[in-house]
Amino acid sequence: MTEPRQPQRKATPLQVARAVLSAFIGIRKRAAHERDVVTITPLQVIIAGLIGAAILVSSLVLLVRYITS
Repeated sequence: MTEPRQPQRKATPLQVARAVLSAFIGIRKRAAHERDVVTITPLQVIIAGLIGAAILVSSLVLLVRYITS
């Protein structure tokens, strides 16, 4: 007999942000990775990655402008 499938629940925006930030830094625990694989959807990762990259690039641009002015 097969067990009934539980509905997948989506990760919260904070969980997605933590997963993307840890991916940017390169630090990840196996348990957190396995939990995130189940809860985070690819669309959430793409959106959070684009937002994170935009924040990183804009903060670097602002830092360079501040230093050089």
